[in-house]
Amino acid sequence: MTARRTLLKTLTLLPLAGCAARPAPPATAPPATTTSAAPVRHEALYELEKKYDARLGVYAAGVGTIEHRADERFAFCSTFKGLATAALLHRNPMTYLDKVVTYTEADLMKSSAITRKNVQTGMKLRDLCDAAVRFSDGTAGNLLLRELGGPAELTKYLRELGDNETRMDRTEPAITEATPGDPRDTATPRSLGTDYQRLVLGNALDQEKRAFLTDLLERSVTGAKRIRAGVPQGSRVASKTGTGDYGTANDIAVVWQPNREPILISIMSSRSAADAKYDEALIAEAAAYVTKTLT
Repeated sequence: MTARRTLLKTLTLLPLAGCAARPAPPATAPPATTTSAAPVRHEALYELEKKYDARLGVYAAGVGTIEHRADERFAFCSTFKGLATAALLHRNPMTYLDKVVTYTEADLMKSSAITRKNVQTGMKLRDLCDAAVRFSDGTAGNLLLRELGGPAELTKYLRELGDNETRMDRTEPAITEATPGDPRDTATPRSLGTDYQRLVLGNALDQEKRAFLTDLLERSVTGAKRIRAGVPQGSRVASKTGTGDYGTANDIAVVWQPNREPILISIMSSRSAADAKYDEALIAEAAAYVTKTLT
C-alpha cells in the first residue's frame, strides 16, 4: 500500500515538472508585430525630375542611404560591361586574360572605337576588358559576353552574386533600345548599385582581381560630366556609365572623399520619347545632392 501511494504521488508530480521546464507565455502578451521606418522623401530629387522632364532612380549607400525609385526598373545599357568583366575575372585565373580573341568586321559597330583598330590581329581579353570598361566599346562588351557563354551566363553570375533583379537578355546594340515597360536588359538602381558595391568594396572578387577591375573603373573616360562632375573635387571615382534610347543615361560609381567613408552612388534615368535626348547634368546634380546629404 505504501509503495502504491508513493507511485501515485510520483505520477502526479511529473506533469508539473514538465510545465516548469516550458513555461507558457502570459495570456496578456501582445501579438508579434513588425515595423519599419517610412522611406524618406527627397524633394530635391523630385525637383530634378521636373527640371529635366525625366524619370530618375537613385540608390546611394555610405554612412546612410538615399532611395528614390530605387526599386523601379531601368535599362542598364553599357553598365553591364563592368559586370561582364567581373564575371570573367571570377571564373578564371588572371593568366586567362592573356588569351587572344579574334573577331571580324561584322562584329564592329559605331561604338567600337578601340576594337576597330585591332580587327586584323584580335585582342587579348585584358585589353578587351579595358576597351569595354574604360571606353564603353560595344564590340568589346559583346566579345566578353561571348567568352562567358552569352547574356544568360552573365545573369547566372549575378544570381550567384546575390542579385535577383538584374537580367541580361541581349547584346549590343539591342540593349540600348530601352523601351519603357520591356523587362529585358534591365536592373534597378538598388540591384545594380549593390552589385558594384560588392565588387569594388566587398569580397566578391579576390584582391588582385578587385584591384584590376577598380583600376579600369577609375580610369574610365566616359563619365566626366556625370557623377564625376557632381562630387567634390579631390574625390576618387570608380564608375561605369550607360546610355541608350528614351533619354537613358546611367552612372554607377564608388566615390572616395578624403578622410570619409566611401559612398556607392547608383543613378539611372530615362525619358518618355524614343528620340529624347539625355542630359548628363541631371546625373551630376543628383550626385551632388547625394554627396552633400551623406557627408
